[in-house]
Amino acid sequence: MPPRSLRRTFSLLVLPLVMAGLLLLTPEPASAASGGRIGGGSFRSSPSLPRSYGGGGYRGGYGGNYGGGYRSGFGGGFGFPFLVPVFGFGGGLFGFLVLMAVVGLLLNALRGGGGSRALATGDGDDDGGSVDGPVSIAQVQIGLLASARSVQEDLRRLAGSADTGSSAGLQQVLQETTLSLLRQPDLWVYAAAEVGQVPFASAESTFNRLSMQERSKLRREITANVAGRRSSDSSALAGSSGAASDYIAITLLVASRNRLNLPGAGSADALRDSLQRLGAVSGDQLLALEVIWQPEGAGEVLSSEELITAYPDLQHL
Repeated sequence: MPPRSLRRTFSLLVLPLVMAGLLLLTPEPASAASGGRIGGGSFRSSPSLPRSYGGGGYRGGYGGNYGGGYRSGFGGGFGFPFLVPVFGFGGGLFGFLVLMAVVGLLLNALRGGGGSRALATGDGDDDGGSVDGPVSIAQVQIGLLASARSVQEDLRRLAGSADTGSSAGLQQVLQETTLSLLRQPDLWVYAAAEVGQVPFASAESTFNRLSMQERSKLRREITANVAGRRSSDSSALAGSSGAASDYIAITLLVASRNRLNLPGAGSADALRDSLQRLGAVSGDQLLALEVIWQPEGAGEVLSSEELITAYPDLQHL
């Protein structure tokens, strides 16, 4: 069969699957409470100079162009073993978005007639022959009892002092956040963990979509430190959750050059291991980080119903 016919046949097979997935995708519920956010990063090819992170408005995402790109390990073809996401521990929207990133990249390559070359060159920047493999994106979410107010305080302190404009600063945020969570195991009630791999050329857009999805669950962002820029909502006062609050929800979103092997969050032991592995990601391998939590407004409440509605993939530990 001619290559063009193969591409057309492949598109005809994949597009119905994409449409079916979109039909199954349900909209997210309304936000439950105000929240806070710490993040930053830069998706760049290994030898390239750093590019600034777009920050709050996501103008151009986490650094504009992808620079470099993805090359399969076979020297030709699509390299499917590297492109297919390594789905985590429940699928859901995370797995769907990771899959869509891979499918979209393949379809663009096929429609453009570029095949493996389109996958190999990313956005066309010549990085002198460097090879950027697939990027691991991990998401860990935890529902803690609201008595874990020290975690809120730790995150608020990090937002006020962390250097989120550097890799070292982001790595410190990741370490300090995971340590704060690891010190409160008796307050863990719900958790979810997923990890997937996407081609380098689609990693930035995939990470941005996942970040926006989590940020949309917040009524507003009272406290924020993104790419070295700190901001706060002057119309609201940051502070500990209210006495009537049941839970605090925290999301960790990490993009790494290295493959992330997380044991999931089906038990307290598995969650502890996952947090330890995330906290051990080195600064030179950390491409981007988001820490998002709610509630953040003084006296705000996050009920058990609101928690499960906003984070349907959470499992009881």
